[in-house]
Amino acid sequence: MKINHLTSAEENLMKLFWKLESFYLKDVMEQHHEPKPHQNTVSTYLKILVEKGYLSTEKEGRIFKYSVIVPFDDYKKFLLKELSSQFFNNSGKEILEFLFNENMISQKDLQSYFDLKIEMKPVKTKEPKLEYAEEILNPKKDKKGKDKKKKKKKNDD
Repeated sequence: MKINHLTSAEENLMKLFWKLESFYLKDVMEQHHEPKPHQNTVSTYLKILVEKGYLSTEKEGRIFKYSVIVPFDDYKKFLLKELSSQFFNNSGKEILEFLFNENMISQKDLQSYFDLKIEMKPVKTKEPKLEYAEEILNPKKDKKGKDKKKKKKKNDD
């Protein structure tokens, strides 16, 4: 699914839509913070967001029910990749350095994040094969010896 850029107005409305997930125009008008946009304005943005592939519509009688198609996490991922490619040479390290230098993330934040991510998992190792020691401790009996025992048992019967 190709994600398109949103204008700031579209993005602000989408933040509300992501919370609602599925809604009618009247729900948007009730939930929107003050100052509320005109209903025609919201209706126009809904149409645009349907065309951009962010929303789907389902007609119920005379009104439309809208549903979010692009999840919020997918949009965040899209924005971060765009930001990374345009300003940070696709380098996560450069992003972290920038955040750290701008005091947007602290060394304590990084430490606690990595402490959570690092889990000590026991490493599964194969038991060493001690073939030579096994041969010495438990020598194999040759088949000839087994055959002789079988013959003796038969002769005894």
